[in-house]
Amino acid sequence: MRFDIVTNPVDVIKIRMQLDNELASHGKLDALKNRYYHGFAHGAVVVYREEGFRGLCKGLAPSMLRDGLYSGFRMGAYEPIKVLFGATDPAHTPLWKKICAGAIAGAIGSSICTPTDLVKVRLQAQRVPKPGESLRYPSMRAAFKEIFQKEGIRGLYVGIGPTVKRAAILTATQIPAYDHTKHTLLNSGLMVEGPKLHIVSSMVAGLATALTTSPVDVVKTRIMNQHSTGQVKSYHSAVDCLIKTFKSEGVHGLYKGFIPNWLRLGPHTIVTFFIFEQLRHRVGIRPI
Repeated sequence: MRFDIVTNPVDVIKIRMQLDNELASHGKLDALKNRYYHGFAHGAVVVYREEGFRGLCKGLAPSMLRDGLYSGFRMGAYEPIKVLFGATDPAHTPLWKKICAGAIAGAIGSSICTPTDLVKVRLQAQRVPKPGESLRYPSMRAAFKEIFQKEGIRGLYVGIGPTVKRAAILTATQIPAYDHTKHTLLNSGLMVEGPKLHIVSSMVAGLATALTTSPVDVVKTRIMNQHSTGQVKSYHSAVDCLIKTFKSEGVHGLYKGFIPNWLRLGPHTIVTFFIFEQLRHRVGIRPI
């Protein structure tokens, strides 16, 4: 949860880039050229210049709440679910069992935490209001209250489909990639159990996760950011969003915000698994 304080600015920039020049009306070239945020560094400068440090901290509270619940569940549930698939030997568990366990743990955890993810996205997506206007959601509490009052319980679960898909893909990539890389290195004798092995395995897992989750993360962000009342919806489903984004913006559109996504997931993965392994060691639980 504390790591979110460091990575939240990266997450804000990622969200802004994913929504930037959304469904460009003049085709794929327009989507690439006429951007408000020209890359990660430029996005950071623009957000800071227009909104200050507070702008880079938007959505921090729901982000910490979400990460505490979601990450805690998926990390804790992964191995018990893996055992249910018959994985009793960590050194020689088939990759498909790890992927299935990760997907299930991620899907369940994200379905529980969708409301916090929704509020996080909407808070982070809010840019500086125009003269005479005010922020729609001045705080996490105000966001929860307004969404519930105007859209009901269903409003808090807007985007649950792509959210669960993203979490399933993320966890099915991240934890198994770490697990499999680690035991491949151990079995080959290239490395031994310890912090160095944990960091190397985490680096591989972080890159793999960013590559597999970026397209569905763009879809999740865009669907969550569209409001359920008072506006014509741009997307009617995750598939509709995927198709429209690809047709309008090309493959690049599906990978908008990839660099900040990787910059967030990479260090987050390294710190998460390093701490997780150290805690397991201290309480007498065998390594992953």
